[in-house]
Amino acid sequence: MPLAFFVRQYRDFPPVFPCVTAPCISGADPASEHHLEPAVIVSPELQVRVSNSLAPARHSSPPPGPYDAGIKSAASDAAFGATARDREEAAARIPSLDGIRAISISLVLLSHLNGTHGFSLSHSAALEFTDLGSFGVRVFFVISGFLITGLLLKEVEKTGSISLPRFYFRRTLRIFPAYYFFVLVVAIAALFGVAEIKQGDLVAALTYTMNYHWTNGWDLGHAWSLAVEEQFYLLWPAALFLGGVRRGLWVALAFVLLAPVIRIALLIPAGGASGIGTRFETVGDAIAVGCLLALLRSWLWDRSWYRAVLQSRLFAIAPLMVVAFSTLPVLALRHVLGLTYLYVGMYSLVGITVMNVGIAMCIDWAIRNSQGRVGRCLNWAPVAYIGTISYSLYLWQQLFLNRNQDHLWVRFPLNVLLAFACAMVSYHLIEKPVLRARQSLERRWRRRVPMVAKPGLL
Repeated sequence: MPLAFFVRQYRDFPPVFPCVTAPCISGADPASEHHLEPAVIVSPELQVRVSNSLAPARHSSPPPGPYDAGIKSAASDAAFGATARDREEAAARIPSLDGIRAISISLVLLSHLNGTHGFSLSHSAALEFTDLGSFGVRVFFVISGFLITGLLLKEVEKTGSISLPRFYFRRTLRIFPAYYFFVLVVAIAALFGVAEIKQGDLVAALTYTMNYHWTNGWDLGHAWSLAVEEQFYLLWPAALFLGGVRRGLWVALAFVLLAPVIRIALLIPAGGASGIGTRFETVGDAIAVGCLLALLRSWLWDRSWYRAVLQSRLFAIAPLMVVAFSTLPVLALRHVLGLTYLYVGMYSLVGITVMNVGIAMCIDWAIRNSQGRVGRCLNWAPVAYIGTISYSLYLWQQLFLNRNQDHLWVRFPLNVLLAFACAMVSYHLIEKPVLRARQSLERRWRRRVPMVAKPGLL
């Protein structure tokens, strides 16, 4: 949509965009993520602005999102012997998102499985012309921007401000324990010659800079995407805190428009600069699109053209079109005309942005239609559980889905079983206990530390 359209509509943007109550992107953070209700000192004017911004949408069929209407997902409710606490956590999760995570991590697994001992689909057109792993990671990026922005907006709605120390505290305990335990295991395995670590890998992994370290080994190479997300966690909350929600919206939109130019600028001098697919400035626009979805979701639903698109029966083919947008030009340009470089330029300038927007719209559609047939599949307990452990599964699959080795543990199907086993151990013995310890610390923090609203944040 042209920038001028948003400029003309800017006067219609609400002071605070109604937001989501969301778990963390990286797999399975239960919804207690947003249970922050410290004492707040907020001016009466600010209270009125927030109250007005939360007025119900004018259109109610379908509702403006299950979480806006108070509808909670219980997709993981009975999964694998869930406890009462598990059911409470699952009840506050956004419908369909764990299912989308499950699809995304499955694409990564399928991409990495291809070529491993006992599993090869190298002649399949679907795998030959589609980088499934990168596409799956792109979906994770969009979800990440959507959910983290929703958490931040929810905090603004509740407190009138954003507590940066509290946000970074939550992120630290959410992401670091499972991640650094995995890095430790890889480092120990490398000492015994069963894992590959190249020079600089450990430093890049420990500092979340793998996306700028391009001579990495396989076993820690996937940390590039986690580095991109960590850099987003560092920058975006600070941008909203310092500039406010309105300016943050324009920052995200500017990044979406600027990233294609950066990709082309890096591509032209060298015919394919190193790291063009991993640098934050070249891939972070996927996260920014997710941020925009969180900021504009309710506003978009008030636009008749947007509702018409999402309610159309033809939108069911949108996910296929998102993938086809990249695969069809590959077939035409690389195998018919032989213009690979031209394709890369077109894809970098236009195709990636179209894919990001298409992914965001598919996410919005899936949430709004969580009670339909597709929604029931996405929220089916086994599928949702895979999405729940997707962060740990993404970490551990790299050790076992290695097409360059022939050890017993990298052979199909044992490699898949081992990846899932390690992911489940990581989730249940590291992620969940740390989460509950963090929740206990947060309750103490709430009682002791009042929060003063930052003027002008909205």
